[in-house]
Formats: sequence, structure tokens, C-alpha cells
Amino acid sequence: MPENQSASVETKQVDDATLEVRLSGPFTFAADPSAEDRIAGDFPESLRTLRLKDDGITDWDSALVSLLMKVQQRCQKANVELDLAGMPEGAQKLVRLASAVPERAGSRREEKRDPFVARLGKQSLQAWSEVLAFVTFLGDATISMGRLVTGRARYRRAELWLTIQDCGPRALGIVTIISVLVGAILAFVGAIQLKMFGAEIYVANLVGLGMVVEMGALMTGIILSGRTGAAFAAQLGTMQVNEEIDALRTMGIPPMDYLVLPRMTALILMTPLLVLYADILGILGGSVIGIGVLDIPPRLFFNQTFSTMTLWHCAQGLIKGCTFGFLIALAGCLRGMQCGRSASAVGDAATSAVVTSIVMIVVADAIWTFIFMVIG
Repeated sequence: MPENQSASVETKQVDDATLEVRLSGPFTFAADPSAEDRIAGDFPESLRTLRLKDDGITDWDSALVSLLMKVQQRCQKANVELDLAGMPEGAQKLVRLASAVPERAGSRREEKRDPFVARLGKQSLQAWSEVLAFVTFLGDATISMGRLVTGRARYRRAELWLTIQDCGPRALGIVTIISVLVGAILAFVGAIQLKMFGAEIYVANLVGLGMVVEMGALMTGIILSGRTGAAFAAQLGTMQVNEEIDALRTMGIPPMDYLVLPRMTALILMTPLLVLYADILGILGGSVIGIGVLDIPPRLFFNQTFSTMTLWHCAQGLIKGCTFGFLIALAGCLRGMQCGRSASAVGDAATSAVVTSIVMIVVADAIWTFIFMVIG
């Protein structure tokens, strides 16, 4: 077939009510993907029959079938009879096969934008349902924790210890890197300003209080929300897809006790310890800048650091750490239990768990900071 050959469309008016269209050349996606407008651009008002005829079609594929289907739809809208007897037999069969079953109403996706008030109402109802689901899950988790305290919870202790190992020791690496770098960044940023007043020694105060009161707990919470919270959501979401959670309910085993309780308990226990670990490494990271860059004597740096901090400052960070661990486990398990029945739903659940836990961490941190400020 010559490379410059293209599809040809010729129209011939047979009489006032009949129009004949002759097709020749290749009708393929590579040669001429669209000739619809040339066939049925504007129908005369007197037209009653449109006749298509093969006048030397050299090659055709699904592009010809698609073209015939579009012309057929136009003819139906214009109340014009379409005659395909002159078309290739294979194309006629494919058109009849495609038209054998009528299109289901609503199968095509139509972009229809609701009014602003309607969209606002839908978003409000969705937000309210999310709040109700969260409160319900929080109540179930609280009841499950009560059964744990009274010794009536049904869970595997081996599963609890494995979850503790995963939440605690296996998270030390990433917590170490982030904490040291955050402490060094705090010291470096503080040094730039304090050096202007000759008060470099107060970098130790900034690093110590900043890590113990705020940054240690906050950065540990964010790390665990992306590492552990997402893992909880993916694990429970996969079990939801495989119907393992339904199997537990069928056997009379509460999923809250068997799946959620060990994960919440492990994260509540491990997060304060990781916060304490992050505080120590953050101070050491700040000391690298204070001692190595600002030439502060090591003994003076650490004396200044520990003279500024009190047990109440350390307790603030640990209280925040316990709260963050509870919220991360709650968000991860909630999104995992709400997961749909598809593989993509597992990814959506993990993403939603991270976003939800980070938002709740920031809100809880602001609330605790305000409470501690009022307490003094």
C-alpha cells in the first residue's frame, strides 16, 4: 500500500431523500482515524436514507467500525435510516454485534458538577459520618482496653511482643538519623541569631528545651505515623480484602481484641521510650554544632543544657509521646478496618492513615502545649 494513500469519501445525492456515500482507500487508525464529519456533517432536512458503499476500501480495522457506529448514532438522532449493505461483510457483523445489546443507562461517565450548596452539603455529611465512625471506633477501642485491664481480652501475647519489637527496636534506626539531624539543625539555626549578641552558650538551652519539650515527641510521632501507622492500615486492610476479619467475627473472636488491641498497646508503650531516645540523640546532635562549630567547652555545654531542663519538661514530652502513640495506632487501625475490598483500597487506607494521624498529632500537640502553658 503506498504511504501517501489516504481514505477518500465521496458523496452523491441519489434523490431528495437518499444520500450515497462512497468510501475508498485505507480506513485505519494509522491512515485516517476520523472521517465522521465528512460523512455526516450536516444532514439536509429532506434526507431520509443514508447509504454507505464500499468503493474500493483497501484496508480497514476497528477505526472503520468505530466510524460506522458514530454515523449510526448520528442517523438515529436525526431519524435517518442507515444502509450498510454496501460495506464489507466483516464490518457489518461487528456493527450488528455492537448494537445487539442496548447501552445501559448511566454507563457513560458524564461530567456533571453539582451546585455549590449541594457540594457543601455532601462534604458536611461526609465529614459528620467520619466523626461518627471515629467516635464509634474510639469507644470500641476503649472498651477493648478495659477488657485488657480486667484480663478478659482475647488476643495472642506472642503477637503483642512481635508488634512491640516492630514498633520499638526496629524503629531505632530512622529515629536516630532524624533526631540527630533535628538537634543539629536547631543548634545551627539558633547559633546564627545568638552569635550576633555573643550569647552562643544559650544554644544549649535552645537545643535541650526544644528537643525535650517539643521536637523529640513531634518528630517521633511523625516518623511513626509514616512507618508504623501506615503499616497497621496496610496489614488490616489486606486482611479485610482477604476476608480474614470476617472469618474472625464468624468464629466469635472480636477483631478489636485480636487485631487492634495488641497494636495500640505496643505503640502506646514504645512511643514514650522512643521519644526519650530521640531527646538524648537530639541533644547530642546539637552538641556537635555547639562544641565543634561554636567552640563551646563540652562540660560547659552539657552543664548549661541540664541546668535548664527539669523533670516537668521531660514529662511534657513523654505525655505528648503517649498521646501521639495512641492517636497513630487509632488512625492506622481505623483506616485499616474501613478498607474496601480491592488492592487499590489498601493503598488508599495507608495514605489516609498517615494523613489522619499527622493531622491529629499536630492538633493534639497544640492542645497539650496550651494546657502546659496554662499550668505553667
